[in-house]
Amino acid sequence: MNVNDLTYAIRAAAFAVHTELGPGLLESAYEDCMVYELRLRGFVVASQVKLPLKYKNLEVGNGYRVDIIVENRVLLELKAVAEVLPIHHAQLLAYLRLSGLSVGLLMNFNVHRMRDGIKRLVHNL
Repeated sequence: MNVNDLTYAIRAAAFAVHTELGPGLLESAYEDCMVYELRLRGFVVASQVKLPLKYKNLEVGNGYRVDIIVENRVLLELKAVAEVLPIHHAQLLAYLRLSGLSVGLLMNFNVHRMRDGIKRLVHNL
C-alpha cells in the first residue's frame, strides 16, 4: 500500500471514530479509539511512542511521545481543541523530523465535520 492509500485509510478510520463519538471528548479517548479502529482494519499501530531528543551527544530528558504511528510510515498527532494553531503544525513537523518519518496527519476531533479537522503535512518526502 502506498502512503497516499494509507493516509486515505487512516482518514476513513478517523471518520468512523468521529461519527461514533462526535466532538467534545478528551484527546486520550480519541487516541484509544483510533488505535482500536486502525487495528480492527488490520494495520500495525504503535501508540505513545517515545521519541528521544538529542542535542549533539546529549540525550535531553525523556524526549517526547508521539500519539500514534501507523505501519511505521505515518505519524498521527491527535488534538481535541477549539482551534488548531500554527504551533500544532510546527509540533507535527518537529516530530516528523525527529522520527525520520515523512508523512504526518494532524487530526483535531473537536470539529463538527471530521474532514475539516484533518491536515496532512509532509517533511522531506
